[in-house]
Amino acid sequence: MRRQGAYDCDVLVVGGGIVGLSTAYAITRAAPGTRVTVLEKEPGPARHQTGRNSGVIHSGIYYRPGSLKARYAVGGGAEMVKFCAEYGIDHAVTGKLIVATERSELPRLHALVQRGRENGISVRELGAAQIAEYEPEVRGLAAIHVGTTGICDFVGVARQLARASGAEIRYGAEVERIDRRAALGVAVRIRGGDVVRGRVLVNCAGLHCDEVARMTGDEPGMRIVPFRGEYYELARPELVRGLVYPVPDPAFPFLGVHLTRGIDGGVHLGPNAVPALAREGYEWGTVRVRELAATLAWPGSWRIARRHWRYGAGELRRSVSKKAFTGAVRRLLPAVSEGDLVPAAAGVRAQAVLRDGTLVDDFLIREGARAVHVLNAPSPAATASLPIGREVGRRALAALAGV
Repeated sequence: MRRQGAYDCDVLVVGGGIVGLSTAYAITRAAPGTRVTVLEKEPGPARHQTGRNSGVIHSGIYYRPGSLKARYAVGGGAEMVKFCAEYGIDHAVTGKLIVATERSELPRLHALVQRGRENGISVRELGAAQIAEYEPEVRGLAAIHVGTTGICDFVGVARQLARASGAEIRYGAEVERIDRRAALGVAVRIRGGDVVRGRVLVNCAGLHCDEVARMTGDEPGMRIVPFRGEYYELARPELVRGLVYPVPDPAFPFLGVHLTRGIDGGVHLGPNAVPALAREGYEWGTVRVRELAATLAWPGSWRIARRHWRYGAGELRRSVSKKAFTGAVRRLLPAVSEGDLVPAAAGVRAQAVLRDGTLVDDFLIREGARAVHVLNAPSPAATASLPIGREVGRRALAALAGV
């Protein structure tokens, strides 16, 4: 590695999803003149978690008061709406229903009302007859309406962040090796042999963030265990006006099969959550032996399986059986039939898991010498991407000031 004067940039961001691009955007706004380079292995931005989610701007109602998820989703959701309006990106504030379909869910629904109020979110409680005011085809015992939830084109947001950041965005730049030296900086070799040198590295690699952390020389203390979320599209979108969610189980970070009318007018059903056999395993047929072996070698993976096998078995059943998936949808939308479900593209959630099997619940950002690592940023990270980017950018600039 060459010394002072040989740097290609001040901050080198690995990952061109919405969090990496938001970080680049935040840095150049907070410290104009800072040279930022973003390395993205795909030929364009937002090809993985950002571009394969349900497009929902979350309200923040689900998340523990005081957590990063709660703070960043509530504030970030409002900020995302303003960002989309400013740059002409497709979006809408639709509101959503969270519907209890069984008596056992009513206490959890009431707890969500309380949590929403603690997070500063206005909610309206509905009886069974009032659900039809919002969704005539949806049935339930009770529901809550959350008015601040919306939808947007997150890929469009990512592209705008890339343009507005002024950063150098290098697509097709897959990281092969990282050489960090505390006295000098960070050198990243990308596939093809090019080397990019920076003073500080920011790791926003999503599904590969733990691997990038270890390449840097930092032990992250967690591993990414990939969960595939499978979707169907509704052949009769007129059955759903907006967004409809079940009452989630607080023991899991997944929200369950829900109904989402997107910006394009189509309605997506899903996702379920099943283990993926590769970090980018968007289909059952995608198997990467090295990645699967690494997942199986992590003790936390087996502890998750032992602890949550009943929940997992239900998710697997819905994955292999369209009839079972339809049954999950019919709990909310009785008028739907198996023939109304058309397979759609799947996503993969990058879920951080600790050695003891704990599913990391909050966003997780850690620092090393000349490095900032974003180690857990699944949903609602797209919603919260602007405040996440500012926080990561703040840490990166502090590291830059110290070298």
